[in-house]
Parts: sequence; structure tokens; C-alpha cells
Amino acid sequence: MEKRTTTLIIGAGGVGRVVAHKCVQNKDVFGRIVLASRTLAKCEEIQSELPEGAIEIDNVDADETQNVIDIIKKYNADIVINVALPYQDLTIMDACTATKTDYLDTANYEHPDLAKFEYKEQWARDDAFKEAGVMALLGSGFDPGATNVFCAYVQKHYFDEIHTIDILDCNAGDHGYPFATNFNPEINLREVSANGRYWENGKWIETKPMEIKMVWDYPEVGPKESYLLYHEEMESLVKHIKGLKRIRFFMTFGESYLKHMEVLQNVGMLGIEPVKYKDCEIVPIEFLKTLLPDPASLGPRTKGKTNIGIVAEGIKDGKKRKIYIYQVSDHEKCYEEVKSQAVSYTTGVPAMIGAKLMLEKRWYKPGVWNMEQFDPDPFMEEMNKQGLPWKIIEME
Repeated sequence: MEKRTTTLIIGAGGVGRVVAHKCVQNKDVFGRIVLASRTLAKCEEIQSELPEGAIEIDNVDADETQNVIDIIKKYNADIVINVALPYQDLTIMDACTATKTDYLDTANYEHPDLAKFEYKEQWARDDAFKEAGVMALLGSGFDPGATNVFCAYVQKHYFDEIHTIDILDCNAGDHGYPFATNFNPEINLREVSANGRYWENGKWIETKPMEIKMVWDYPEVGPKESYLLYHEEMESLVKHIKGLKRIRFFMTFGESYLKHMEVLQNVGMLGIEPVKYKDCEIVPIEFLKTLLPDPASLGPRTKGKTNIGIVAEGIKDGKKRKIYIYQVSDHEKCYEEVKSQAVSYTTGVPAMIGAKLMLEKRWYKPGVWNMEQFDPDPFMEEMNKQGLPWKIIEME
């Protein structure tokens, strides 16, 4: 009798909720589904939203490699979908090589004490994954993730050479709070308050936070001020997109968000170094996180849409060409389907799709890989089937 597939999902935040719901919708591929987190109550809440017996739940401390090894062995997992914190990528990856288990995540490694994210330490595990005969798929969210696949798709079908790429991320949702973050506040605020960076003519150019902005007219949303940030998918795309001369990443922010963030930064509340308070030490940004609304609680109150895509310019058959490919999601429709707003939905669905393609062996090679290194067509087909329909337009 053939062994039934077992899928282990680590992390029970907003994205973990979406991944659990979507894996259950594709149970014929994912088989036995186990959701594990440090906080069992979060797993219980997600379990209660699903049909009885659809998922099992358990505890795991993903900071400890041995704990992850133990839970992988306990359930004899075939794949680990890591939607925990980026700080835990390496411990979970090491548990996967130790147990010869496939691995997938949605965000690259970030050191807890450094406001910096990069693929270096994850790419360094390529030999270990090859030796174990298993695969690691990095950054299978939306950006990174679907945006990498969009780049690979236009490279395959629309260009002989791509010269410039702009990744454009718009969240036009309104949750009604004066200030809140749509995913983990610590990760979100560290990302946004860091210096910007873009790649041009073979080198990285650094900018001050929010120094460069433009107005972009997002289909189904309208014109929005968009700010240049550094974002991790650029680090791998500069290696894998042929002929690339420049790549940038832009994200929209409302006036209220930027005003609050500026004040918090000015008074030191975004600091990651411990400060003395009375008889104890606290990390300002960790304390701030306890005061802000839990991103998972924003789902029922968020209205509006997200629009995330890429604009690529280059050459096809000797002529200049410009292609815009994007995906629009509606916060309320996402909540209706999986009890999460669109920011979690647009990350969780691609995580499920990446894992599905791995389990079906449509995307499969031992080692550590980024999304754009695989044939984009199966992923793009799955996006249309799984709730993330995309559009492509030729621009003048």
C-alpha cells in the first residue's frame, strides 16, 4: 500500500491560517495535514474553522532544531511548509536536511538582532540539501514568490531580453485603525524603516528610507504614491533574469501609516537593541508589537483591494516591449473564503501552490532553489485555479 503524504505546516499566524485552509481544499495532494505552532491555542482556532478531522495540531518550538526534528519524525512528514518567523528559517532547514524532508518558506532568513535579510545563509545549505536528496524552495509567497514567477513567465513568453523590472505592491485596504501592520509588526516595521536599495548596471545603489517615490495607477485601485524599498526577491532575480540592467521594488503606504512610523522612529520605538526600563531590559520594537493590533485580527474589518505585479521592459525580435502583469485580491472575499485578509491570502496561497508542485514532482530538484529557477507555467496555471487570477497587459 502506498504511503499517504503528510504535510507539516509550522506557524499559525495569518499566513498559516490561509495555508491550512488551502491545503485542506487540496487534500488529495497534501494528505494528512498537521499544523504546529509554539501557541497551541492559535492552532485550535484554525482547526475549529475547518471540517472536523481536516487537520491535526501540535506544539513546536521552531527556535530549536531538535524540536523541529522531533515533530517531523513524529508525523513522518514529507514536506515542511515554514510560515513561522524568518528568524527560524535556518533551524527548520537544518531539521529538514537531518530528516531528509522537503522544505518551503515564504520569506528569507533574517537575524533576530540585525535589521537585515538576505539569502546567503540559506543558499549556503544547497550542498546539504543535495546530499540529503531533498529540495528547499525559498520565498514561495507573493513578493517574494509570485512576483519571481511573473518575471520568469514574461522572460519565457514575451522577451528575448529584459532590461528593467519594477515590482509594484499596493495594499489599498482599510482596517479602520489609525495605525496597524498587515503582517508581523516587528518584521514589517524593520523592513519599511530600513534604507532602500535598488540594482542598476551591476551594482546596488542605497537610498534613504522613503527617499524615492512615484505615483502609479494601479488597475482596480487607482493612482497611489509608491515608495522605493529594498525587497529580498531582487537578490535572486539579478542572478537569474538574462540581460537585466535595473530592478526596483515599490510599495504603497497611506499618509497615516507614514506619519505614525516617522514619529515612532524619532522616539526610538523601532529600535532593536535592548533598553533598560526599571529593573528589566526591553527591546522597543518588541514592546511596540504588544501594543499594536494583532495582524490576524484585521481580517473581519479590512475592506478594499490589493494589487501586486511587475512591469518589465526589454526587447523582443529586435523591438522594444513593455509588459505589465498583476494580480488583484479583495480583502472581504479573502476573509469570506479563509478567514484572513488579502495580505495573508496572497502570501498563503502561493505557499500552498509551491508545495503542491513539489509534492506532485512538477517542480522538483534536490538542493536550494528560488522560484524563478523553475518553469513558470504550472505555477501560473495554479494561481488561476486556486484563487489568485492574474492579468497581463501590453503597455505603450
